[in-house]
Amino acid sequence: MTPRLSLLLALFGLTTMGTASLVQADNEILGFAVVSEAPKDTARVSAKVSVNDAVSDMKLLASEAIQSNLIWKKLEICHAMRVEGYKVAEGFQVVTVHMIDAGMLPMSLQSFAGDCLIKKAVEIAPLVD
Repeated sequence: MTPRLSLLLALFGLTTMGTASLVQADNEILGFAVVSEAPKDTARVSAKVSVNDAVSDMKLLASEAIQSNLIWKKLEICHAMRVEGYKVAEGFQVVTVHMIDAGMLPMSLQSFAGDCLIKKAVEIAPLVD
């Protein structure tokens, strides 16, 4: 009877751990962001972030894994992204990030992204020569 009991306890433990990881995954928030200022520090990037169609200015806080990504290193003003993570007191802690086209942003951010791209084309592009 002892082997059966230990097997049942092991299965119960695995089931409980699986449920705990699902609960943790449910706490992640899906958001969309547009970089609002030229990033000086890749660990803290200023952006307009939309979560549930509520737009606010936040800092995107990147972990070491995100910062080592080549695309994150090349981040520029007006870049649009889909982010998953957690709201924290300092901003938005990024867990995963996907770069997207500005047309894939929610409507609440599309006007900001369009204005940002026009401003970038008029003010910044002529200085490249």
